Amino acid sequence: MVNPVLQVDSVFKRFSDNESWVLEDLNLQVNQGEFISLVGASGCGKSTLLNLLAGLDKPSSGLILTSAQPTLMFQESALLPWLSAGKNVELPILFTGAKKNERETRAKELLTSVNLEHSYNKRPHELSGGMKQRVAIARALAQDSKILLMDEPFAALDAITRDLLHEEIIRIWRENNLTVIFVTHNVREAVRLGQRVLLMSSRPGRFVKEWKIDIKEPRRIDSPEIALMAREITDDLRIEIRRHADA
Repeated sequence: MVNPVLQVDSVFKRFSDNESWVLEDLNLQVNQGEFISLVGASGCGKSTLLNLLAGLDKPSSGLILTSAQPTLMFQESALLPWLSAGKNVELPILFTGAKKNERETRAKELLTSVNLEHSYNKRPHELSGGMKQRVAIARALAQDSKILLMDEPFAALDAITRDLLHEEIIRIWRENNLTVIFVTHNVREAVRLGQRVLLMSSRPGRFVKEWKIDIKEPRRIDSPEIALMAREITDDLRIEIRRHADA
């Protein structure tokens, strides 16, 4: 029997008693090593769900269980501008009580793992957008969590940089046996990366459909197979948006 590393049972969320539900009766089970893509209209509660999974907020009712503390990565890299790339990566390690040389060694290892082995001493303003996100990924890995929550981390990047980072995150996911929940507005991105794609309704956010992605890897975002699956998911997304707009 497979034991889930993350489980959501009948979760409801609203921010005050006189507001409508943001999330309604969410149920989800994620197993170790899965890569799950979440798509849905703006404001459907995807980011709210990630905040709940990360423990930054609590559900109004229902239960969330995780086997380890998840790490949350945002759209913006959120690097501290006065610190070098290496020192940004060292921050989570600092809180473990590791000595300076241990922190530096580990940070260099992590930067090497995201192909930034020569950027330890560079400040964020010296890095491109894609490089900043690589540093953010290295910092997330420094927290030693096996559950990575990613909230549109590549949305602000150009198409070529995003495509390269797709390859990087897939490699990192496999090499580290991570469990990833990846939120995106880009349906093709969701299909390229995910083993499963979950569609959320507009508010209140609910899971309304799921696709298992069996496309052979390595995948290209411009491949006919991804385009076909993305078209099917987009059609359902449009129906869901119209249904709630007409309600």
